[in-house]
Amino acid sequence: MDEIRRLGEVIERADAILMGAGAGLSASAGFDYTGVRFQKYFSDFAEKYGFRDMYSGGFYPYETLEEHWAYWSRYIYINRYRNAPKPVYEKLYELVKEKDYFVLTTNVDHCFQKAGFDKSRLFYTQGDYGLFQCSVPCHQETYDNETVIRKMVEAQGYEIAENGELYLPEGRRPERKVPSEWIPYCPRCGKPMSMNLRADDTFVEDTGWRKAAGRYADFRRRHQGRILLLEIAVGYNTPGVIKYPFWQMTYENPMAVYACVNLGEAAAPGEIADRSICIDGDIGETLKFL
Repeated sequence: MDEIRRLGEVIERADAILMGAGAGLSASAGFDYTGVRFQKYFSDFAEKYGFRDMYSGGFYPYETLEEHWAYWSRYIYINRYRNAPKPVYEKLYELVKEKDYFVLTTNVDHCFQKAGFDKSRLFYTQGDYGLFQCSVPCHQETYDNETVIRKMVEAQGYEIAENGELYLPEGRRPERKVPSEWIPYCPRCGKPMSMNLRADDTFVEDTGWRKAAGRYADFRRRHQGRILLLEIAVGYNTPGVIKYPFWQMTYENPMAVYACVNLGEAAAPGEIADRSICIDGDIGETLKFL
């Protein structure tokens, strides 16, 4: 509790807050990729292929694009176009909304904007479930996918309730494929489209991505004084995006404070230990005391 109280005091005093957020933040908000939620939407895929989580299904080499997009359309819809079950992002926004803040995140589920965060203060470094790109790619543009994703899930037998929830009519099993006419192809070269997710060197950094990168760089230039670098639920899959740069920025700025909220992985290097706050806990629970 002492560290949580200390974090609250630093937030209150900080001139600016640079927030770095990882996948654990969305997990805390209820976006589980395993268990009951996985079974609810992907039990037919699990029965056929044996995988037990959404990530594994996303990497599976399906034989046809019709089946590939059946899986991915459900995946995208529930993780991008549905609100998170718990109001963790909303509570985080209430905590920082009066501050000069910026968010750097590897999350691709759009939860920050849905919770009220200013779009101009967000940098989604790893892409967005809501965007398609050419799989080659033959050009550096992305395309909104909400309309076609909805059509894909409905073509599998799902219906969309007024609150946006997906459900199957009683006695109906979902189709494990989408009609061929809904498969997205690049409007320029005709190759299949893919998700705008950073997995290899084909990732498209479109105009919006580059502008966000510029705003992030500008925020860092403007705030060399009393700043809080607040790292939330960032693991070690891609530490070079948030964790290591935050450590380096804290080390170089004697007025900066580094804070890490992470269940099981809250730590800071010795060089900045005296200006670090490490909270070993779930961010959703931590926010209840701030």
